[in-house]
Amino acid sequence: MELELVLSREIEKKLGEESVKMEISIEGLALDAFKGMNEGMDPADRAELYVRLSEKYLRDAEELLAKGDYVQASGKLWGSATLMVKAVASSRGVSVSSYGELFSYVRKLGKELGNPELRMLFSVASTLHQNFYENWLSGDVVREYAEDMKQLVGELKKLVRF
Repeated sequence: MELELVLSREIEKKLGEESVKMEISIEGLALDAFKGMNEGMDPADRAELYVRLSEKYLRDAEELLAKGDYVQASGKLWGSATLMVKAVASSRGVSVSSYGELFSYVRKLGKELGNPELRMLFSVASTLHQNFYENWLSGDVVREYAEDMKQLVGELKKLVRF
């Protein structure tokens, strides 16, 4: 069963502002709201949840790109990338919640795998996150960066241990 939550732009904006203050993604903020339930969750189950959400956001981003909604697509692409990082971390028994922890964990993975491109691709994700708030990237750039996010999510997914 797939659950879809539709928020008003005002609520989404407030959640976005709160997530910036707390240095956590909107998705992480929502998942933290379920922390009582989430704490007892098996790390592999949590990793699977993150993978499913990441893939859903990637599909959502494709639909938004097709509609020309580059701002919302940027947010979904960022969300997809962060959730897949969390999936990898969770599958390894590591909790990653803040922006700083996300970047540190991706850097660690890149070093571990001898793949510095992971770090660079995640920086593109961060640029998309900024674009979600500031809307300064052209549609062509967002579409190109979407391809980078597909690559990043695909590479990270290979690292998830179920």
